[in-house]
Amino acid sequence: MNYPNKINKGNNSVYYGNRGMTLENDINETNKYYLVNNIAIIHKKPTPITIAKVDYPSRKEAVIKEAYFKTPSTTDYNGIYKGKYIDFEAKETKASSFPLSNIHKHQIEHLKKVLEHGGISFLIIRFTLKGDTYLLPTKKLLDFIESNKRQSIPYEYFKKEGFIIKDNYNPRIDYLSIIEGEIE
Repeated sequence: MNYPNKINKGNNSVYYGNRGMTLENDINETNKYYLVNNIAIIHKKPTPITIAKVDYPSRKEAVIKEAYFKTPSTTDYNGIYKGKYIDFEAKETKASSFPLSNIHKHQIEHLKKVLEHGGISFLIIRFTLKGDTYLLPTKKLLDFIESNKRQSIPYEYFKKEGFIIKDNYNPRIDYLSIIEGEIE
């Protein structure tokens, strides 16, 4: 039997498409749901780049050959919900802990500044092998960093200090229900 997103190559191997993009896709679909239903306006931030070299065989066939990051990007998503500014970073990990090397120092500082200015900031972390997705408020992230010398946040910390985001049909991962019920 063939299931969606699986392709049988004839050698009994199964291949899965876009595995690294599942959390991002789920958040993007969730954000579309929030927008269409007038719940919130939250968008993925574009990565700021400077285009250095373009090949122009014709206007329709222009190809970027060389580009550089303008500045380090801050976080993945931002927007507004019930008059409050929201900013967050989303990551997936196959490990049983979240390596702090997966989030840059300037991103942590950005999340901290959002919090200091009265906004809502957090991480959404998906543990792909466990099948769980957690929302970790920035305050809990900062508490962990300040009180630990570890280079990764254990899964158990997310279970204790974070909020599990249940998988749904629509919205796919309703992180705003956690903000509504727990953070405000």
